[in-house]
Amino acid sequence: MSNLGVNPLEDTESEAALAYAEERRADIRTFVQTNPEYYIANFDKIGASSRFTPTVNLLAGIFGPVWFGARGLWSWALPFLILEVIAFVQIARGLFGDLAADAMERIASIEGTLELRRQQLAAAIENGSDRVDAFRRTVDSLEANIDGIRAEAEALAAQGPSIVAGGVFLLILAKIAQAITANWALEARFSDWLSDRTIRSGLPAKQILFSAIFMVLILVTAMLHYSFPGRYSILSAFPTDPNIRLTSITWVEDFIAFCVRNSEAFFSGLTFGIRTLLDALEVVLVQTPWIVISSLIVLLTWLTAGIRTAVYSGAFLAYMGLLGFWEAAMTTLALLGTAACLSIAIGIPLGMFAARRPRFYAFIQPIMDFMQTMPAFVFMVPVIAFFGVGKPAAVVVTMIFGGTPVVRLTVLGLRGVPESVREAAISFGANKWYLLTKVDLPLASPSIRAGINQTIMLSLAMVVVASLIGAKGLGEDVLEALQYANVGQGILAGFSILFCAMILDRIIQGARK
Repeated sequence: MSNLGVNPLEDTESEAALAYAEERRADIRTFVQTNPEYYIANFDKIGASSRFTPTVNLLAGIFGPVWFGARGLWSWALPFLILEVIAFVQIARGLFGDLAADAMERIASIEGTLELRRQQLAAAIENGSDRVDAFRRTVDSLEANIDGIRAEAEALAAQGPSIVAGGVFLLILAKIAQAITANWALEARFSDWLSDRTIRSGLPAKQILFSAIFMVLILVTAMLHYSFPGRYSILSAFPTDPNIRLTSITWVEDFIAFCVRNSEAFFSGLTFGIRTLLDALEVVLVQTPWIVISSLIVLLTWLTAGIRTAVYSGAFLAYMGLLGFWEAAMTTLALLGTAACLSIAIGIPLGMFAARRPRFYAFIQPIMDFMQTMPAFVFMVPVIAFFGVGKPAAVVVTMIFGGTPVVRLTVLGLRGVPESVREAAISFGANKWYLLTKVDLPLASPSIRAGINQTIMLSLAMVVVASLIGAKGLGEDVLEALQYANVGQGILAGFSILFCAMILDRIIQGARK
């Protein structure tokens, strides 16, 4: 009769809760390895609330970035290291640094000029020159300047105690912040460790030693450099030899010359192909009556993006025509169309090939990173060496800069096709061609279209740079405006480039929707 009021379900839940709590304590002991009871209490306190729960970790506050680095919390260690370095540098500068060093160097430089002007003044007085007053005013001005800089140097030298106080205050704030956030950051790492046991736990001696050496090295180097500027030349200038640079330049030039000599036929054929496509597009866009081209563009915009967008496209085209940019805009679109067509024709098949071949994609990824991040003026030099100056070279430069997004987004779209859909198609007897054309490409189509859009937009961004190597069009108008400071022409031509980009973007986005 005494057990009638006991709920077996509640007993089971309480036993499960106790078992979970004991298991969590065991995991915390395994993770922290040092002072586990302290961390168990604080982790339970932090885990009880979804908000930031401040606790105090004295070891983290004392050892600072060394503690965070030893625990593997490098995303916290580096910001705190920067704060502490700034604080210690300020303290060292205030105590030992020559705060007036820069001012004294300026005084020494001016004194050399002052001595010369005094000699000129003495000679002018001796010769009875009419420039005596001018030399006297120069000498008086330089002497007054020296007095002002000397007063500034004395004021800087007197700021030592205040700089030390500011450094101490910043250091105390950094220590408090580290002590308060340490347990919270470590608890978050513990949560990650529960789901991935490969994450480093505990306090390995090697990590403590590495963290301490790294932090002390950074701290001492920064203090020596900023507290005693110019005393240790190795800290301010990288040790090198000018001959290394000259030899490297010679090697690069010899390699480019070798490639040009042995690939002339190939690049001549490639130039001929690019020029043929470019000339064909220029015939269509430039030599065709403007009424035909504008009507086709407005109609295409209407069919893909709607009547409202078509009205805007007509207004943009009217803007370019009325301001005299029509032929330049069509030339730009021909150049852009050539570069975009070639980029898309190469990029989509390349992305399709790389999507199912991780090793090949890992191989071409650094190449695409180089193409997209290297400034256009850098790879413009070898392009000119191989293709010469003119529109084909401008097309190639535009392709290099704008051709990578279509490859990346084609790979992304094809890899994002659900495996369940592909398996279902295969189970119904789909061959590889059917799987590619009826399953993979339709489902990856939004991503591929976004890649095409990005390629076109990046290509348009290159029109001004391409004009430097002989490309005509709107980029030439902007370049001319830059050379002659013609603000009005530059802004109007820039708006024409913008409107071309907007028309193409609306057509592509409308087709995607």
